[in-house]
Amino acid sequence: MGLFTEDRLRVRVENQLRKGYSGSMYDSFDTKAKTILNESINQQRIFSATTKTYDIFLSQSSSDAGLVAGLKLELEDLGYSVYVDWTEDPKLSRANVTKETALVLQESIQQFKALLYAFSENATNSKWMPWELGYFDGIKGTVAVLPISRTSKNSFQGFEYLGIYYYIQIDRVSCTNKTAL
Repeated sequence: MGLFTEDRLRVRVENQLRKGYSGSMYDSFDTKAKTILNESINQQRIFSATTKTYDIFLSQSSSDAGLVAGLKLELEDLGYSVYVDWTEDPKLSRANVTKETALVLQESIQQFKALLYAFSENATNSKWMPWELGYFDGIKGTVAVLPISRTSKNSFQGFEYLGIYYYIQIDRVSCTNKTAL
């Protein structure tokens, strides 16, 4: 199967939208994707009265709402619980980043088992993603790069510093019909 592609992630969001979408049919794809993420968070809060712990902190660009929604759904399909900061902690305003924002992230990162760095074209413009990666690597060390490709090629070339981390992809587990990271 290889790398996660933008098309694959968009198709996953479209499949979720077909199951039922509560917004307007005139909403943009990104607006629909954000609604899916918010509905997922609300359902998690209903079923969890205690502090939620997560398998994965998804470090991603907020400019990739549609891709992030698809990626979150794909990872949840594989059995992982996934944290996306701008849906879980909406008080963390991307427009007004402060020292307090960093402190909130430092504290919340303690509850995650691993960080996946969702590398897309928009990731290159993020100031927070490299910070999240370095901080998480420094305190936990369980990080990996999850490339999102525009095409279905099975190769990836990221920034130089990303080369020190494992790159992960989705693939079939040998001798089974299951897929895994």
